[in-house]
Amino acid sequence: MDLKTLIGEPWADYGLIDSGNGRKLERYGRFRFIRPEPQALWAPASDDWRATGEFIPGADEDGGGQWHYAEPTPREGWPLAWDDVRFHAQTTPFRHLGFFPDMAPVWGWIREKIEGLDAPEVMNLFGYTGVGTLAFAAKGARVVHVDASKKSVEAARMNAALSGHSGKPVRWIVDDAAKFVAREVRRGRRYDAILLDPPKYGRGPEGEVWRLEEDLPGLIADCRRLLDAESRALFLTVYAVRMSALAIGEMLRQAFADLPGTVEAGELGVREEARGLVLPTAIWARWSR
Repeated sequence: MDLKTLIGEPWADYGLIDSGNGRKLERYGRFRFIRPEPQALWAPASDDWRATGEFIPGADEDGGGQWHYAEPTPREGWPLAWDDVRFHAQTTPFRHLGFFPDMAPVWGWIREKIEGLDAPEVMNLFGYTGVGTLAFAAKGARVVHVDASKKSVEAARMNAALSGHSGKPVRWIVDDAAKFVAREVRRGRRYDAILLDPPKYGRGPEGEVWRLEEDLPGLIADCRRLLDAESRALFLTVYAVRMSALAIGEMLRQAFADLPGTVEAGELGVREEARGLVLPTAIWARWSR
């Protein structure tokens, strides 16, 4: 299986300005932030890294740390836009800013795959604050948005209101992803496209434990049961684990062996504005017809 690179390009409200020495400098609207980035093994293009704030990681390997601000920052967040979707950015205790900008080419790819369908059925698993969900709904999709965090789903609803999409046909589901998908299989549901952006580790609303390496194959098998020969796509992204794109690509190839279509795998990255180099962020695998 040949690996591909899917690259997120800068847009009006977001850009990777510079990267290097284990950090990255990004713009989120009118603000600039510095965050840790272990993949940035090279030297930065510039010494001018003035920023609104910087996330300083803790000593542990599990993601601790805190933000340090050089300028006032709206703690309640501020509006950004991607294409026809508006949403809030906000500094969070988990070092990110309320959405994942490297997912932009994934949103665009799924929108292309469902184009031309009349009210396509799309599921966004681990949907977080809903930017992908709203990107699909804006193109006429009926979307099922699933996340175990009530707070994240509430934020997604707020983003829907900000985008003027509160009336779109979106089901907002607070549930454990694996349990919800299993129930959908039992109900005999089908979908035209599924997006999965699972964490390395997580807990469901009733204390269910998610461990990616252990639970992903079963979830993919159930997702396959929700797709048929008329379905268009499934896209899986994997972050922060010792796993290969070749491995998840083979998992999808076997799971979708009985369906027509193509399985591909590769790396996800963001293009730096300073030099045009690509900063890798995740691995992915996808099936499409």
